[in-house]
Amino acid sequence: MSEHAFAVLRQLSDGRFHSGADIARELGCSRTLIWQAVHAIEQEFGLTVFSVRGQGYKLAEAFEWLDVTRVREALTTPAAETFTLAVAERTDSTNSQLMARAASGGLHGLVLAAEMQTAGRGRLGRRWQNRLGAGLTFSLLWRFDRGLAELAGLSLAVGLALARALHQLAVPVQLKWPNDVLLNGRKLAGILIELSGDALGPAAVVIGIGLNLDSPGEVDQPVASLAEAGIRLGRNQLLAALLSELATVLDTFNREGFAAFRDDWMRCSSHENAPVRLSFSHGEPVDGIARGVAENGALQVETADGSLRIFHAGEVSLRSRT
Repeated sequence: MSEHAFAVLRQLSDGRFHSGADIARELGCSRTLIWQAVHAIEQEFGLTVFSVRGQGYKLAEAFEWLDVTRVREALTTPAAETFTLAVAERTDSTNSQLMARAASGGLHGLVLAAEMQTAGRGRLGRRWQNRLGAGLTFSLLWRFDRGLAELAGLSLAVGLALARALHQLAVPVQLKWPNDVLLNGRKLAGILIELSGDALGPAAVVIGIGLNLDSPGEVDQPVASLAEAGIRLGRNQLLAALLSELATVLDTFNREGFAAFRDDWMRCSSHENAPVRLSFSHGEPVDGIARGVAENGALQVETADGSLRIFHAGEVSLRSRT
């Protein structure tokens, strides 16, 4: 990748024409390096750049960079007092970076957002790679007084925090057990939680979140985006809204656990009282009717024999009613 690509992209991010000569003068480099950077922006970032003789270069669409100051200005007071925010232009994985920080005494409430991930991942090792600017990718480090044994249901609580924030922004999302946020039945956002600590406490948790604002890049499942639904939200506005709700939910979870959120989660569920199939990496799938979740976040499924079975892991899909 051209080392000047991000610098040139910042020059072009307003969506207006800029001449190669002006950009080269601003950055103190040759016009050849500018041309190479524009090529990298198109080939590696997946963005379209128009090149017009006599006018210069122009992005097909204006690009909003994540900005720490703008996010902090939009946070609620509890969130502003809790979170320390950093933005990386490019990193392997925000979760991997914060897991390393957690092991070396990293601050509670540290948030790392990335413009671009080269090794983004989701639950079950799935690939999650957004085009530059097409999504929101961030992780946060939260230190719980509770031990690892008391963190059951945390991914559901995080999903509920995202749903609450999105509902306040008029985005009609639902939740799929255990940790997907759906829009029009397809995945809009995903959550990856990684844990370290002691069974009896304390515990350090890294919560990774990826959300599609526009058509994503490399993901290996059906997905939705806000743009496809005709919803346009600024990335800084959205990050602030999500962090503000997460601060409230995580603080309550630390004191009360998932039981405090169980009823609200079920009201947002995409599969409550619906026929579902629960699949596993090993073993036969289980068919039944989803009957909510337990106070520890486990999925409750009523099977054909009328029994209520409890599941702590698995992949849920809806079945057609017969």
